[in-house]
Amino acid sequence: MRKDQRSMKEESKKMQSPCLEEVSQGCLHGCCPSPFLNQHEPQTKASKPRNSSAACRRDFASKTTSSIFPNTQFTNHESLPSMQDSFAEFTKAYPQYSDTYRVDQIRSREYYHLSFSDHTCLDYLGIGLFSYSQLQKQECPKYRIASSSFPVPPESPPPVLDIPFFGVSYKPGNLKTQLLHGGVASELESVIRKRIMSFLNVSENDYSMVFTANKTSAFKLVAESYPFQSNRKLLTVYDYASEAVEAMSNSSEKNGAKVMSAEFSWPRLRLQSSKLRNMLVSKEKKKKKKKRRGLFVFPLHSRMTGARYPYLWMSIAEENGWHVLIDSCALGPKDMDSFGLSLFRPDFLICSFYKVFGENPSGFACLFAKKSTVPVLETSSTSGIIGLIPPQKLFQAVTESPGTDTEVENLASQSGRIEKGKTTYEIQHAEIVEKLKGIEMSEVSESDKGIEMECRGLDEVDSLGLVTISNRARCLINWLVSALLKLQHPNTNGTPLVRIYGPKVKFDRGPAIAFNVFDWKGEKIEPVLVQKLADRSNISLSYGFLHHIWFTDKYQEEKEKVIERRNNEADGNKGKDKSDMGIAVVTAALGFLANFQDIYKLWAFIAQFLDADFVEKERWRLSKLPWARGSSKIIVTLSDDILVL
Repeated sequence: MRKDQRSMKEESKKMQSPCLEEVSQGCLHGCCPSPFLNQHEPQTKASKPRNSSAACRRDFASKTTSSIFPNTQFTNHESLPSMQDSFAEFTKAYPQYSDTYRVDQIRSREYYHLSFSDHTCLDYLGIGLFSYSQLQKQECPKYRIASSSFPVPPESPPPVLDIPFFGVSYKPGNLKTQLLHGGVASELESVIRKRIMSFLNVSENDYSMVFTANKTSAFKLVAESYPFQSNRKLLTVYDYASEAVEAMSNSSEKNGAKVMSAEFSWPRLRLQSSKLRNMLVSKEKKKKKKKRRGLFVFPLHSRMTGARYPYLWMSIAEENGWHVLIDSCALGPKDMDSFGLSLFRPDFLICSFYKVFGENPSGFACLFAKKSTVPVLETSSTSGIIGLIPPQKLFQAVTESPGTDTEVENLASQSGRIEKGKTTYEIQHAEIVEKLKGIEMSEVSESDKGIEMECRGLDEVDSLGLVTISNRARCLINWLVSALLKLQHPNTNGTPLVRIYGPKVKFDRGPAIAFNVFDWKGEKIEPVLVQKLADRSNISLSYGFLHHIWFTDKYQEEKEKVIERRNNEADGNKGKDKSDMGIAVVTAALGFLANFQDIYKLWAFIAQFLDADFVEKERWRLSKLPWARGSSKIIVTLSDDILVL
């Protein structure tokens, strides 16, 4: 929840449509009747003959189109069907959804805060190691910190250091050394490493792994260590601006790489296959020994548009002498089960985890490197590799410090907060690095022998399996796409309220959607405005920037209307780069815990933009707020990263 949201909570409630108010009254914790939990018990069904895969896909798409509000357009947000009626129609269109009732049971038992807070979390994909219930039940020690410069008034609550599960410290040394020889690690770190590798089906015999501060750190570590002096090319496949990819591109260029990117054709943003093949396929014919051409970075699917890319591209790249890096950060929780590491082994694999889903998105990333590939890396001095430290050891660093206000606050950064009376200090993690360098990992490893760590977030996902999670996401995202396309401005010649970029209704699309909202005149409403208003309705969305879009001559006139320049002043770029031309969009992502209530609530919120007065009034009101000044610029959040708080 963002800072401006709390200050306007009461006002926003008055502005919500009847549909949004109805959603906010629902409770999925199990303590009161729910129209969802009661209908999720599996029903006995007559067995049906299996159809071919292609036929199932066609049937799914046609049934979605014909079943979701057929022959209906909604021109007024007050005319939307109720949540209960919509859910009844939803389950008729997708009877298989009832088979996913166990997800709702896990949500109500382990992540009940999502319902109690009435918070719809659609702003990031990912999975947490631990559950919210596990966090609440953890017996986390609270320590009184006393010093002459940090007096504790008798009438005030004692300052506390709250360290959930573990802290982190930056490790010295370079990536190649860490991958080849490892190093002293805490038992906690070893336990979590083994659990993650088991969860992803990654073999310890084939891959080495390091923890990194975040996704950007992992990408930059590879870029700084990869031998671009001899393997000169970097080829990426991203239809959106990513901080991690930009950091990799910048580092690679400095090391002599030629940076290239795949392109995506307008209007469906499909991957330009012929161009990508030309960039991948070697023109050198039948040499005894293939020369390595460079690094191919492949994300499997887009975390913004939900487009999925064929795994075939990895094989084509490998056959033509490329090292392959797989970005699995946008995959569903169990999608690695379908990846087939036994058939194809990428040279590098990057994934990321949160500590607890639905809380502040603190966590880390994991960088895997194939052991046979590690020797080709070069020595580099880039930081970003971290170690996991038991909370007791992190606290020891606090108690052994001189104890000034500044030092105490700095040392609390890895745990998230330190409280003094009613004041909460938000700390930046970088300030603790020097202190934690004094913690020898050998000391840590000796102090946590016999540690046990239950990663309940991963355990629950494992218990659900790939089929259940995928089927649920497929039903929810396709209903949302269909419902959004049913919103149309009144008194116009069929002017749609929403434009969706990338795949529409599709069996194998990912659980993410990129879209924009337009007013009755056909002018785009700023994505940042949509996001801020969603915050006030307790809905967390993101906004980003689609780029590398290719237009045929047929769409040149449309190109002039939709393409815009990204504001990139923060990094000194004056906007001359081709990648700075694209489309700013609103994005929503459905995690494995998403339910029908979440997507209905988003639909009802977006429908409010059918009211022209609502749009103009909110644009004017937000323009008067300090944080909104200058929001007419295209400010892009690259939210595919995870920060360590």
